[in-house]
Amino acid sequence: RDFNERCAQCSEVNWGLTDGGGFYCRSCHNVIERTREVVNTDFITNSRVQTISKGSKKQEKNEGGCEWYVCEGFQLVLKKQVEALEALGVHPQMKDEILCNFWRCYLQKSKQAYCKRPAAETVKTLSVCESSTDVDSDPERPSLLHLLSLSESEGDLQTDCSSFVSSVSKVSESTSVYSGSVDGSLYLMKNQKEKLRMTMPMTLSFCYMALLWMREPITLSEFLRFVVEGHIPYLNVFQHFPEKMKLCGLDLKIFCVESWPVYEEVFNKMHELAAYLDLPRFPDITESCFLHPDMLCIKYLMEANLPDELHNWTCRVVKKIGIGEVDFLTLMPGNKSTRKVKYDVLAAAVIIVVLKLLFLLDDHYEWLLSEFAEERNKNNTEVCIFYSGGPYFEFKRWYEVVKHSLDVKQKKLDEERAKCLWRCEKPLFYSVKKKSKVLKRRQMVVNLQNQFGKLSGSVQRAKKPNPSSFQLSWSEENTDGSCFHGHSLKGVLQEKCGLLTAMNPDYWLCTVKLCNEKLCGHLAHYREVEFPQSYHFVLGLFSFLLRIQPSYIHDEVCMIEHKLFNKKLYKKLKYNTVLRK
Repeated sequence: RDFNERCAQCSEVNWGLTDGGGFYCRSCHNVIERTREVVNTDFITNSRVQTISKGSKKQEKNEGGCEWYVCEGFQLVLKKQVEALEALGVHPQMKDEILCNFWRCYLQKSKQAYCKRPAAETVKTLSVCESSTDVDSDPERPSLLHLLSLSESEGDLQTDCSSFVSSVSKVSESTSVYSGSVDGSLYLMKNQKEKLRMTMPMTLSFCYMALLWMREPITLSEFLRFVVEGHIPYLNVFQHFPEKMKLCGLDLKIFCVESWPVYEEVFNKMHELAAYLDLPRFPDITESCFLHPDMLCIKYLMEANLPDELHNWTCRVVKKIGIGEVDFLTLMPGNKSTRKVKYDVLAAAVIIVVLKLLFLLDDHYEWLLSEFAEERNKNNTEVCIFYSGGPYFEFKRWYEVVKHSLDVKQKKLDEERAKCLWRCEKPLFYSVKKKSKVLKRRQMVVNLQNQFGKLSGSVQRAKKPNPSSFQLSWSEENTDGSCFHGHSLKGVLQEKCGLLTAMNPDYWLCTVKLCNEKLCGHLAHYREVEFPQSYHFVLGLFSFLLRIQPSYIHDEVCMIEHKLFNKKLYKKLKYNTVLRK
């Protein structure tokens, strides 16, 4: 009460005393070096003794934080992601039954829970503990694996984490300084060659694996697009952790994301996870399933603004080469003889092959067909003939309309990525003493940004739009003729023996011989300069829709072509071999 000096941090006079006798400001929690003068008359009569308290030797561990493990952090991330998927319409069973069981199986396989910890790992930890300094441990602490369980209705997790706390929590202070979690530093030092180490991209692999098991109508490309758009937590997801779970040092290296998820990485990790967990055969992908090529082709034909009649041709190609069979589409973990199916990429490749069959896409034939269709449409309009099947499909007109829309969307996407804030909006502070200082600095930054925004006249960031399965939308009600769904393919088809066949008798292959995918990483090499511009444009269109590199779609196109023309290719290769001899 007698100390009336103002706080150097907030200029308030509102002092309190710590247990060690130190002074701190109750307004901003600033601690100063001044200590209380203690009057002690127990051993000296009628005399006043002044002592200076040095405070407690042992500071409160983690300054109010709780002990937590890296696997518990990833469990929180999975919980947030699956809750976001539920908000998008995914069946609640995915969280409580599918993903929860996958995660428990992983914890058991990686010996993090549901098992007895190996003796070698315990000895290694105890050997580290022998050189540690005095740090209090609490073996009775309840495991966060129970508190943060994916399924709230489940019982206690039978883990050995609580019994392992007393040993791991004694790791030297030099280790705990570099991470807020108990095992953050050890997690990165462990030799994880024999098992899959959990990472942020692997959380997406877990979610996609559960989506595939449930046969939900979400493809991997669409799932990753929702992640990039912020509908599913991924970037700075650690800001949703409880305040007592302190993150610092190596924890940020584990949970902080500085790049967008890559399709191939998430896809390959999902297959590795399925094999690692020894999962059985996934539920069958039948013709009525959304992931079947016939169903996905409808979606991508609509989004690419192509005629509806093309779907009959995509179905014929799918049936011809057998890529619609249940055994081909259904995932069988650990079976190396079967090819890993990318359902969305496969459907896009089928459409491209059909376009090559009908329009050739050699920068010459498709423009001739377009001129013919334009002339027929003009003549029919002049004489006011209303013929069935709609107007003839003009490739040139379609190219101009789609390219304009695609350029606008691509520019908008590039701007959004450039404006992306990689740093989290919620300030992170690792000390109670620095909390008020960090919050004040953050508030100052926000105020300055608002002031400069008003001066420069910049538009405030719009509210995040609702997620949509379609990036490009086309309405048949438009009078400008920008929708081609109802257009006819009469200009490129002819009837032969009661069947509609393509007027185009030719076809060019992307490659004559496929590469070894395991050695090269691709079935064929794609270079833009080596292929016609029409083919490159169609490839780029689906590359934008799927947010994937064109080379991966090109691989699927080559695979389909070799299945479709297998006999002719075999005869040609055999004939060339004979000529060489």
